[in-house]
Amino acid sequence: MRIVFKVGLTLAVGLIVMACVYKYQAMPNYDPDKSHHRKNGFKNNYPHPSKDWGDVALWILKEYRPDPRKYNFPMAQNDPAWLKSNRQEPTLTWIGHATFLLQVNGKNILTDPHLTERASPLPVGPPVRKVEPGLTFSELPHIDAVVISHNHYDHLDLPTIQRLAAQPGGPPLFLVPLGIQAWMREQGINTARELDWWEQVAALDLNFHFVPAQHFSSRIGVDRNKTLWGGWVIEAPGLRSYFAGDTGYSRDFKDIGARFDGFDLALIPIGAYDPRSVMAAMHVTPEEAIKIHQDVGSRHSVGMHWGTFRLTVEPMDEPPQRMASARANAGIAEKDFVVMQHGETRKIAHLMR
Repeated sequence: MRIVFKVGLTLAVGLIVMACVYKYQAMPNYDPDKSHHRKNGFKNNYPHPSKDWGDVALWILKEYRPDPRKYNFPMAQNDPAWLKSNRQEPTLTWIGHATFLLQVNGKNILTDPHLTERASPLPVGPPVRKVEPGLTFSELPHIDAVVISHNHYDHLDLPTIQRLAAQPGGPPLFLVPLGIQAWMREQGINTARELDWWEQVAALDLNFHFVPAQHFSSRIGVDRNKTLWGGWVIEAPGLRSYFAGDTGYSRDFKDIGARFDGFDLALIPIGAYDPRSVMAAMHVTPEEAIKIHQDVGSRHSVGMHWGTFRLTVEPMDEPPQRMASARANAGIAEKDFVVMQHGETRKIAHLMR
């Protein structure tokens, strides 16, 4: 018993020390002229009343329960051999959660790639993948670029990015939020480039812009908001795409819509939203996803961030149903905001008909 007490006390003291170190740690990227920068982290442009880790932990202990329901999300058949050889036809493949393969201008781009079993810092326990990835590592074409929205485990999966960095033919370009490049180097990945909000980089005959979102960052609890979060605009000849990342609803989307002259394609989260008392500051509802579609001036949108990991308490098949109702109520044509099956490939020209 004495040993257990000493171990527990040591761990508690260690966590307190870590929290103090991170809280007062100088930010190497701090810019006092930018309103979303703070000396010890980043903040949202339009902050919501936020929940701290104690609130989230209490919610998990009191309200989070295993879901006994069985879901049968169909897996679409795709053609990995064709995707590997394709250099002409712009396509979109939903691999699952926030992971898409976007083929445009002869380049292969992955968003928030996650192809492993768990979205967790631990080798056991939830969240566990409920649907297999729509493409396996061996089925992927050579990836030219990866865009990362933020550092949460369901969006920045270390085993996945390590496999991508070791792909035959050389690693992809990793485009990451401010503060994550140093972490990538610690993992032995030296092809990462980090951006602040509203910064852009021209690469691979494409233009990538990093844009704001309403969220937060953390991987170990005490490092909250030490790295930035956001979405990505990818501009190719004849196609402007927007990947919203992970976000709550805010005026950021009207700002993005004002900055860009609309989007041909937007990838917008629709799941992981209940209970609102905890999730409103970080995850949109399907109804708010429709508002994002309108705010950014998207002509065609695809719902994501649902049906792959159970992160919150709403039924896993509810987001598409609510999205369809919200779409109808907003007078948006069915073809202009869709959900895809896991693994489904759509030619972007067909998606936009």
